[in-house]
Amino acid sequence: MTLPDIVSPEQWRKARVELLVREKEYRRSLDALNADRRRLPMVRVEKDYRFDGPDGETDLAGLFDGRRQLIMQHVMFDPAWDDACPSCTAAIDELSDGLLDHVRSRDTTFVLVARAPLAKIVDYRDRKGWTVPWFSSYGSDFNYDFHVTLDASKAPLEYNYRSDAEWREHGWPDGLGKAGESSEQPGYSCFLRDGDEVFHTYSTFGRGTEQLGGGYAFLDMTALGRQEDWEEPKGRADATRGAVPNFED
Repeated sequence: MTLPDIVSPEQWRKARVELLVREKEYRRSLDALNADRRRLPMVRVEKDYRFDGPDGETDLAGLFDGRRQLIMQHVMFDPAWDDACPSCTAAIDELSDGLLDHVRSRDTTFVLVARAPLAKIVDYRDRKGWTVPWFSSYGSDFNYDFHVTLDASKAPLEYNYRSDAEWREHGWPDGLGKAGESSEQPGYSCFLRDGDEVFHTYSTFGRGTEQLGGGYAFLDMTALGRQEDWEEPKGRADATRGAVPNFED
C-alpha cells in the first residue's frame, strides 16, 4: 500500500483547502440531488402483497407500523439458504437502535424484507442478535415485481433500471442470468402512505446502496426527506443575525 506524501504543514494546509472547495461543491450537488429525489413522482401500489412477520401475516401498509413512510432493505436471502448474504449481513450489523429511533422520530419505519421463509429469518436474526423488524415475502410476487429476485419465469429480468438485453450490451455476456436460474440482489425501496393508499416513491440498487450508513442518509431517500428545520442552539445565536452562522459557505 502506498502511503501519502510527507509535506510541510503549509503545504498540507494548501492541499486541504483545495480539497475542501471540492468537498463543498460535492455537498451542494448532493443537496440538489436530494431535493430532486423528493420531487420524484410516485406510483400507487395496487397489488395486495402479503408478508409474514412475528405477529402473523400483514399487507404492505401493515409494515408502516402506523407511520407515514417506510424504508425497506431488500435482504438477499434465498429460501434454500440457511444464512443471509454476507454483504447484507454487514449492512444490518451497522443498524443501531439509535439510528432506527432517529428514523422513527421522522414518522418513518425501517424494515428488512427477504424471500426466505419466516422460520429461517427468525433463526438467523436470533443468531445475529438483531432487533430491526424483519418480514418474509416468501410465496408472493413482491421480490420479483421489485426486481430483487431475478427469475425470467416469474418476471422480465431487470436490475438497476436496465433490462437483461441492456446488461448484455453493457458488457455482461450472461446478462442477468441463464434460463431456469434464480438469483437474489440487494436494494432499498421507499414508500409513502396517504390515508389507506400506499405509494412507491424510490428504489436504489447496486452501488447506490453503498452510500448509506446514517439516519440522515436513509431519510434523504424518502419523499419527505429529513422533515426538520434548523433550530438555533441555546446560547449560540449570532447577535447580529439572530442565527447560528453557516460555516459551510
